[in-house]
Amino acid sequence: MKFKSFPNALTIVVAFILAAGILTYLIPKGQYERVIDPETQREVVVAGSYKQVDREHLTPFEILVCIPRGIINGGEVVVLIFMVGGCFYIVDKTGAMKAGVSRLVSKMKGKEELTLVMVGFLFAAGGATQGLQEEIIPLFPILLVLTRKIGYPPFITIGMSYGAAVIGSTFSPINPFGVVIAQKVAEVPFLTAVIFRLIILCFAFALWMGMLIRYGNKNRLTKELETETSAVRISTTHAVILFLIMIAFMLVIYGMLMRGWGFNEISTEFFVLGIVIGLIGRMGINNTFIAFGEGFKEMTYAAMIVGLAYGISLVLKEGIIIDTIIYSFFTPLQNIPPFLSAIGMMGSQAALHLFVPSYSGQAVLTMPILAPLSDLLGLSRDVCVMAYQYGAIFMDMIIPTNGALMAILAIAQVSFDDWVRFVLKKMILLYAFCAVVLVLVITIG
Repeated sequence: MKFKSFPNALTIVVAFILAAGILTYLIPKGQYERVIDPETQREVVVAGSYKQVDREHLTPFEILVCIPRGIINGGEVVVLIFMVGGCFYIVDKTGAMKAGVSRLVSKMKGKEELTLVMVGFLFAAGGATQGLQEEIIPLFPILLVLTRKIGYPPFITIGMSYGAAVIGSTFSPINPFGVVIAQKVAEVPFLTAVIFRLIILCFAFALWMGMLIRYGNKNRLTKELETETSAVRISTTHAVILFLIMIAFMLVIYGMLMRGWGFNEISTEFFVLGIVIGLIGRMGINNTFIAFGEGFKEMTYAAMIVGLAYGISLVLKEGIIIDTIIYSFFTPLQNIPPFLSAIGMMGSQAALHLFVPSYSGQAVLTMPILAPLSDLLGLSRDVCVMAYQYGAIFMDMIIPTNGALMAILAIAQVSFDDWVRFVLKKMILLYAFCAVVLVLVITIG
């Protein structure tokens, strides 16, 4: 059967769930022993403990049951998308966001490239400090309006928001869901080589934004008529609403870094924020909740894609083949020179991320295996952590098993194959940059 066009996001995610089910019949089942780490309170594998096991295969029906179970496992993220989406639908109803975007466009007239850099910096900072991804989904319609008004195509919208956030997460020295977990499991002190890492982050961000701006300038769209832009003014009510949104994002960062907030706490904050903004915008309590419901409808497709993506790793875990895949990827690295081992670690982490979409989960799975292996190879454990960051987290830019990416592509009406064509060469260049950084780190010790 031939598709008239490339499969949509929902088709791709479900196809990967079914493909994972097929792999459980083809790949030998095996397990590492696991213990609870007393410091992180996370379950970690015991290095050198892998052994094959004899278990029954999942039945086809059990594989299909992993689809709704995956949505349930990703429930906190799904709820977050609904809550933030509902909140920003209310903001849109008040006209505050439209006024703010229009005012920004008028202020930055003739400085469109600077606008891209400024917005990209904000998302890169979000990625670096809190692993921003799913939280971008409800904001994306607003970002599309902004880039369309200044004459850039949807690829630039995705690149300056989601792409910049992935860059920040990948090269960050403080990403709590990536580098911090990996360093704890690998017993690397927090903020090791922080200045060096920040310099590399700045270089990577500049390289990424430079490639985006170059593409954007070559593929400019006709700007929307600016008569509407000049007519819109920010009222006092709009200013208060925009101020509250800014405070809300600052509170999210504080809560995640200082109070240990998870998705539920963030969802609660945006639920309350939506109600407050609705009342300030004189919508009334009943119309505010009606708007919440309409916002939920707008985000249903994106939320379900994210939820379904959790089913992929669930099938691999229930099929008892995740550990076999890890063992197969990393065991050969002990037989090659240190320079190639570090690059091999990065490549193996990138390949493994297709099967383990959660990079925090991947850190817990792989660091107990790779940290002792690094000692045997004469590599610094921090090199091992960097190879994990560059390999696993950066793959979020392209893997179809990442629900946030697929949801954003769906909202932008950009097909997955078009996105791959847009981003692939840029990723290859940045992976070459990562390889050079790893070699440099090993050389200077």
